[in-house]
Amino acid sequence: MRVLDTAAVSAWATGCVRSLASLRPAIDEINVYPVADSDTGSNMLFTMTGAAKELEAAQPENAAEALKVLARGAVASAKGNSGVILSQVVRGLADHAEGELDGGWLAKALGHADQVATGAVSRPVAGTILTVLHAVALAVRGDTRSLTEVAQEAAHEAAHALEKTPLQLPALARAGVVDAGARGLVAVLDALVGVLTGAPLQQYHALEVHASPETQAYAWEVMYLLDGVDEQSLPTLRKELSGLGDSVTVAGDGSGSHAVHVHCADIGAAIEAGLALGRPRKVRVEPLLTPTPIEPGGGIDRTVVAVVHGGELAELLRAESIPVLAVPEGETPSVEDVISLLNEAAGRHVTVLPGSVALTAAVDTAAGHAMAADRDVVVIPCVSPVQVLAALAVHDAGRRTNDDVVAMAEAAAATRRGELRIAQEESLTWVGRAQSGDVVGLVDDEVVHIEPAPASETNLVAAAMKVLNRMLALGGELVTVLSGADAPPGVAEELAEQLRVEHPEVELTSYASGQAEAVLLMGVE
Repeated sequence: MRVLDTAAVSAWATGCVRSLASLRPAIDEINVYPVADSDTGSNMLFTMTGAAKELEAAQPENAAEALKVLARGAVASAKGNSGVILSQVVRGLADHAEGELDGGWLAKALGHADQVATGAVSRPVAGTILTVLHAVALAVRGDTRSLTEVAQEAAHEAAHALEKTPLQLPALARAGVVDAGARGLVAVLDALVGVLTGAPLQQYHALEVHASPETQAYAWEVMYLLDGVDEQSLPTLRKELSGLGDSVTVAGDGSGSHAVHVHCADIGAAIEAGLALGRPRKVRVEPLLTPTPIEPGGGIDRTVVAVVHGGELAELLRAESIPVLAVPEGETPSVEDVISLLNEAAGRHVTVLPGSVALTAAVDTAAGHAMAADRDVVVIPCVSPVQVLAALAVHDAGRRTNDDVVAMAEAAAATRRGELRIAQEESLTWVGRAQSGDVVGLVDDEVVHIEPAPASETNLVAAAMKVLNRMLALGGELVTVLSGADAPPGVAEELAEQLRVEHPEVELTSYASGQAEAVLLMGVE
């Protein structure tokens, strides 16, 4: 089959229902909260069953119209987080359904489906259905082969990406399973290949199902359709729902209606958020069952996580197996962002290291949220990323939890911090007047030196040494330097050489951080 016709769309919808129905018990068994619903397989089946019924009743004239009907039915029937995301995958295909639905169309449509589905989720998490969908979109990008070949490539890549999900998400790795929603997506793509080739569906993909742990009621899954909402109000709705809980999705059907989904402790507030902007209907509320937290002594009982600005710094911490929330420069994380990070951590006790004053305040707010009530969360206040690194340097998982927290807090507090910034405008400081473009050196937020413009490598090194000499005058054995996004490529090496000449007794470690506000961040321990 070279193009997709109406009969093939109908057959695909039926195939999805059959495939998901046969897999439902197995997929339901491998749910791992917070990355899956309490009944992912059932929710995805419910969503596609409703879509298929809508299509059967509509009797569309062509394949493009058939996909649009299928998308509307999927959004209207979407149940659970996984069902909402699946509905957006179908909608993404429908949005690009014009002209001949051939291989080139499918490649572009899968790319669009990736964007639409990811855009519906407030905080996409690696190792989930969205990760697999993104891998599929990348694999077929620009592919102009036949429809069958592109579909086969998509299904093959989805199966391959599914196997990687436990490596991308600690919660899955601890449970020893693949992501449930991602397995459902593989089934949907397998069903499409089956329709196009006429071959029997390939249903087997390793799930590594483990015995389900004892579960307990934790929160509520609130779902409803929202009509009459202004598109410009959707970010406000997502933000308000994110303040109530996690797994927030607000997904449109392309015709003005939106499926709203949130896991939260306050049912009324979730519905009221929709009432303030539109007309909620088909409201569904279900108890959310989640694994009982790991008991101390029964495996991993605590985790240290970090919240920082700067992508390179975040990658540095991840390389040390520290779960990280990377926050864009100038922004603060939402409550949902932080709660999602906490839920990815193992054990009852979670120690959080935020990399600035603003990040500390945001984490403090989330730590007291009802959705984090089952965790013992301790926030160690840090005003700079160098204090985060200092705390991690003394972290010892073999110590008693309280002793370890105290040691990290003491290390962070004892780290003197300096930084170099480029003045953006003329200003008056304690050490003189700074002009736009000057290099301004600070120690513990107090301006101590001004190096005249330009911010060349030579001037930056000179300013950094003035700051470090002032800090080292009070003693110190270890200097940590984080170069920002605007730092010249050779400044870290030149600074290291100069420091060896003037302070051979001091040990230096330096890293790229990607920080935007400061050219150099320095810590002395």
